[in-house]
Amino acid sequence: MHPQDQTIFALSSGRPPSAVAIVRVSGLQAGEVLTRLAGRLPKPRFATRALLRDENKQAIDDAVVLWFPGPGSATGEDVAEFHVHGSRAVLVALFAAISANPGVRAAEAGEFTRRAFENGKLDLTEAEGLDDLIHADTDRQRRQALRQLQGLLGDRARNWRERIIEAAALIEAGIDFSDEGDVPGELIVSALKRIEGLHDEIAEVLAGEGKAERLRDGIVVAIAGPPNVGKSTLINQLARREVAIVSPHAGTTRDVIEVHLDLDGFPVTVIDTAGIRDTDDPVEQEGVRRARGRVAEADLVLWLTDAQGSEEGWPNGTIPVWKVQNKIDLENINHVLTSTALSVASPLVGRIGSTQAIREGDEPQASESGGKIFAISAKRGDGLPELIGGLVEFATDFFGRSEGALVTRARQRELLGQVASSLRRCMDLVEEGEELAAEELRAASYSLGRLLGRVDVEDVLGAIFQKFCIGK
Repeated sequence: MHPQDQTIFALSSGRPPSAVAIVRVSGLQAGEVLTRLAGRLPKPRFATRALLRDENKQAIDDAVVLWFPGPGSATGEDVAEFHVHGSRAVLVALFAAISANPGVRAAEAGEFTRRAFENGKLDLTEAEGLDDLIHADTDRQRRQALRQLQGLLGDRARNWRERIIEAAALIEAGIDFSDEGDVPGELIVSALKRIEGLHDEIAEVLAGEGKAERLRDGIVVAIAGPPNVGKSTLINQLARREVAIVSPHAGTTRDVIEVHLDLDGFPVTVIDTAGIRDTDDPVEQEGVRRARGRVAEADLVLWLTDAQGSEEGWPNGTIPVWKVQNKIDLENINHVLTSTALSVASPLVGRIGSTQAIREGDEPQASESGGKIFAISAKRGDGLPELIGGLVEFATDFFGRSEGALVTRARQRELLGQVASSLRRCMDLVEEGEELAAEELRAASYSLGRLLGRVDVEDVLGAIFQKFCIGK
């Protein structure tokens, strides 16, 4: 039996125990399963109370059931839903009763959404949007995913494909009427105007994007610096819980610790790394090696120091680095940062304010090339609002105008790039022969078909849908 002909079921709500659990059944036998358990088939799309019974007529639960006959359902197939009390015992009994029906099996990850895709209920960009919506942790991620689910990119791609087909039809007509005087030339000119406008439109979309893809994963901020300067205390403050061991002894952190934050809707991963220093301890050496690796991959580095302001291990490269002096609660002379503590060199930010003093409560300073300096007490919380505000500002600048972005995945960007390239080659080749130009238009249309998931995408379907949870 083909998998599409099998009826599938799964828990579509959260893990038990819960107040209510939703079990969904989709496929040819969904109506039969519902009738056997509830005693009758309820009115379509109306919530109906029913006492569910197994094949031995033993009561399972007093539930609410719904019936969605295909194709007017989420998957395009017949769909039944059971809203039951969310105990493990109820679900075990219900699963046993459903699976007792021949040809009915438990669903695989993403199988409900894949059936919806295969039955034309949504295209591949909308399926990707649904996946992103399920995994959204912040409000900005939610809004971006919802726009994709509502067809922001898919609708534009369908419009682009229609326009390519129209231009291709004009070029094909020019080939067919090649003996009709000025007719072919007029058709080709009209087609080229359409192609040029379409190319510029897609090129503008690609040029204006770039950070929206990153919104799905967020940015990475690494807390780095010498040992025993308060890195673990700072990450605990940012996380508002104890995620790292805090000790007065140097070298406590041996591995990388990650904390995921929601900063004004932006997803930010903050990592606490091992203190960077030369050491003979092989375990600490491995921690330092991992720390350097994660710092090199970060989008922003917070270089944490105390009054001594050690330069040992300062990251090289083009990564933005902010100087953060900790333990100002232990400083004397009005918590002033001395010029020695402010003279750390960075390849990106240059020489940081060697003569400028920072006092507790002052606004964060900036070097001439844009690197910022903060004075904090990770233990007491002094200066943390200013540091967090700086991180929010950094995230806002980093993501730019991602609101309303069309491209949210590397796959989408790659295929749109192929479309733009095909359109450019079409315009370049038309003088050499209309047949060559027409072939490039077919290639552009094919790439848009792949973007929507309507042609030759079997190689990417598994990779996309296997990331979905069971029951979706």
